[in-house]
Amino acid sequence: MARMNKGFAFKPFSVKQQQLMHWWRVGSPYSDCDIMIADGAIRSGKTIACICSFLTWSMDTFRGQNFILAGKTIGSLKKNVIGPMQQILAAWGIPYHYVRSGENYIEIGSNVYYLYDANNEGSQDRLQGLTAAGAYADEVALFPQNFIEQMLGRCSVDGAKVYMNCNPESPAHYVKTELIDKAKEKNIYHLHFRMEDNLSLSKKTLDKYYHMFTGVFYKRFILGHWAATDGLVYQQFADEKERFLLNAPPNDVQYAVIGVDFGGSKSAHSFTLTGFTKGMRQVVILDEYYHNNIKQGRLSPKQVEDAFVDFVRRAKARYRVYEVYCDSAEQTLIEGLEVAAVRERLSVEIRNAAKGPINDRIAFYNSLMAQDRFRVLRRCKAHIKALEEAVYDPDEPVKDIRLDNGTTNIDSLDSMEYSTESVQDDIMYLGR
Repeated sequence: MARMNKGFAFKPFSVKQQQLMHWWRVGSPYSDCDIMIADGAIRSGKTIACICSFLTWSMDTFRGQNFILAGKTIGSLKKNVIGPMQQILAAWGIPYHYVRSGENYIEIGSNVYYLYDANNEGSQDRLQGLTAAGAYADEVALFPQNFIEQMLGRCSVDGAKVYMNCNPESPAHYVKTELIDKAKEKNIYHLHFRMEDNLSLSKKTLDKYYHMFTGVFYKRFILGHWAATDGLVYQQFADEKERFLLNAPPNDVQYAVIGVDFGGSKSAHSFTLTGFTKGMRQVVILDEYYHNNIKQGRLSPKQVEDAFVDFVRRAKARYRVYEVYCDSAEQTLIEGLEVAAVRERLSVEIRNAAKGPINDRIAFYNSLMAQDRFRVLRRCKAHIKALEEAVYDPDEPVKDIRLDNGTTNIDSLDSMEYSTESVQDDIMYLGR
């Protein structure tokens, strides 16, 4: 059934957005390019202009063809692209048919747009056998290289074009070194966006974003540069540690969540109690449990359960605590905690941690620090040391991951991140 959705509320388009929207048209000096890459700062207006351009190009140029719509995950693709696309089509008065089950596709006229995730190295297998007239790749810098190469190879219909957009990552990234840096020889049209290219952002909003990040994330997300990570992960915390430490918890902690990371023979068990003040204004590390299996000896599953029960009771004695997020890689230990929680009537729901991309979690905490919205109780010594000493892995310049060779405390950071990961978007955008 053809569906109409609530129309998109269009704002005036900037010169850069208009260049993106019309680059493919006859008379444009870039109309013969095979690929368009729009990179740059967050909230710079590149996504909406890219969707409008891709829709008008594909509908005006082709009939009865297949197209690729790809995102890091299907969830992110629906949020970033499909939702706005439906609203844009509604505003233009164009009916469409969206099939959410099975093959997951959208029909617009006689064209079919198939949805794909580019979540891992195996994702490219789903593209095999498809002949496409074009592709739209959202957040392409997060895609595996083999998916990008397979996607480009699938677009073999005469006149096919590929649209890509992304925020910058490492300057050693494949998208930067093999596509953007070789744009001329590979017939690529490259457009670089700044926040000022989004005319819908007020000066107040721009100023707010300028203060949301520091360090490498400021260079990437705000300035739109392909910047390398180097050295300390939480540079601001290391430089200004005392500013982030509290002797006592805030009076307005509304509720708290527990994160759990299980340690193997060469790591540690870590529990983190994270509190949220009124309106999610601040995120506070309120309490911790840390047991180093190398220095203190390995714990039995029963000992882990007993430590967990004590920790939860201590937390619930002072705060509203209903949720626990655990390292999903250890299902047997999680089942033990679930049994212990029921037996001891702890009244907490134990869930698997999302364990999303590490660089998203790192960017979130760096942003909290830049906004002065992060605090740690001084007694949480394992977390303080972990935040001070965490460094990027010098052998993985493209992946933006922390060094995890046993020389630093990664476990406290993991449990800390598990406690906030499910609500980090709410914390970031509702609690300013």
